[in-house]
Amino acid sequence: VITNNLANSQTTAFKRVQPMFQDLLYTTLRSAGSASNAQNLLPTGLQIGAGAAVTSTERNNIQGGLIQTGNQLDVAIQGNGYFQIQLADGTLAYTRNGSFSLSATGQIVTAQGNVVGGAGVIPATATGITINTAGLVQYTVQGSTNLIQAGQLIMASFANPAGLQALGDTNFLPTPSSGTAQTQIAGTNGMGTINQYYLEQSNVNVAEEMVNLIAAQRAYEINTRAVTASDQILQRVSNLGQ
Repeated sequence: VITNNLANSQTTAFKRVQPMFQDLLYTTLRSAGSASNAQNLLPTGLQIGAGAAVTSTERNNIQGGLIQTGNQLDVAIQGNGYFQIQLADGTLAYTRNGSFSLSATGQIVTAQGNVVGGAGVIPATATGITINTAGLVQYTVQGSTNLIQAGQLIMASFANPAGLQALGDTNFLPTPSSGTAQTQIAGTNGMGTINQYYLEQSNVNVAEEMVNLIAAQRAYEINTRAVTASDQILQRVSNLGQ
């Protein structure tokens, strides 16, 4: 998990992931409250744990910083929400990566060629593209300063964004845990606003991840030494019994 976060520290709109742990089953050698003698009860028991396991990986959806690119098809969401896109098989997916381009047919698409929902079609004669804070896509043509509407970016929000299923390419699918997509216009009902000429950076803190990596390495080394010491003790006990 840590190395994946580090690998994506420069990935547009990537959200860091953190593992969640829980302890495993216990072997009870002596129960708390059992009798120590005819009159007294033990205040504590004796249990041996079986270790720990990763139960889930939780995505941290804190917004990354915005960086200006100067590209008119680069857009970033300031606040809550996702862009809706259509995958090659027709499935609707969602992303915060606003690094868009134009296809040969004038559609606004992602880097993988997935069509951006609601963006409309930009004709080859367009001389400029404007995307306002509400996600309204407009363009101009040569010899005129009038803005012509092409479409309206479809924005979506989820009751539990941490429950989205990651597909890779910074795309996500809704799950029963995330809830269904609630589509709205940017800047309304708690939805974030659109910033043209900007991209959202990864929210990975490289220094923090490096500290986590060092701590994980040290914990692993300590555990391997403990296992080795335990094996040595058991071997000596076995030798004494021979």
